[in-house]
Amino acid sequence: MTDSTPPAPTGDTPNGSTETPVQPGQPALPGFRIMAQYVRDFSFENPRAPESLKVEGRPNIDLGVEMNAQGRQDGLFEVELKLSVKATSEDKPVFQVELVYGGLFQLMNVAEKDIEPLLLIECPRYLFPFARETIAKATSDGGFYPPFLMEPIDFAAIYTQRQAQIARGASTPPGQA
Repeated sequence: MTDSTPPAPTGDTPNGSTETPVQPGQPALPGFRIMAQYVRDFSFENPRAPESLKVEGRPNIDLGVEMNAQGRQDGLFEVELKLSVKATSEDKPVFQVELVYGGLFQLMNVAEKDIEPLLLIECPRYLFPFARETIAKATSDGGFYPPFLMEPIDFAAIYTQRQAQIARGASTPPGQA
């Protein structure tokens, strides 16, 4: 880290934005900017309260993760991270959380082949800590101590696994799975 500050935006870029202009002869670096983040959908259930608050030991956790990305007409991209957590103890529900946490991203100078990995790996990686905090606060407010803290998620591994499934599906003869 340095104590210097980046150059101030000049407002004189070709597209009229306030980004710091690229020096002549230098390629523009790829990147993204988060324009907004939001909770699209959220549900917390504690169906057996207050008995569920007295669970001995660790409950069994079933965790689901989905990522979605889509372009918009204004050139921005919406990325959604859907997390579902279902906790049970002795086959009885303890709590259930479902969260769709999203972000609105602007991509800059990103090659076409790099857009999908950026949207499905890096953007969810940015959103995850905020979604994790939302779930932890909900379980804490629901009476659970300690609150449920999700382990970090390897979005690159999920993306790679998904791409491998797509490739296998494409090479499978019609009508066979």
